[in-house]
Amino acid sequence: MPAPIGAAGAAAAYRSATSPTPAAGNAAEGFGGALKRAIEGAVESGRQADAASTGAMLGQVSVTDTVLAVSRAELALQTAVAVRDRVVSAYQDVMRMPI
Repeated sequence: MPAPIGAAGAAAAYRSATSPTPAAGNAAEGFGGALKRAIEGAVESGRQADAASTGAMLGQVSVTDTVLAVSRAELALQTAVAVRDRVVSAYQDVMRMPI
């Protein structure tokens, strides 16, 4: 089981996840790579929330750390759903365009 995540650890994880990568990496990677990283981050935050919830039930993780982990996972899921909705909407708009 991963170590519990404190507030300082959560802030460091957020900074490392949102810090820009070198420009050469972004140019070669493109939108697909950025989307893949975002999805992997959302999945990982869900796993961390599961681990924190289990740890809280066992008395190994504080309630604050558990709430933070679950909140991060919820925000990641909401963001993923919003992006999916926008992509579907854009696809439908393209399909309605006359040829």
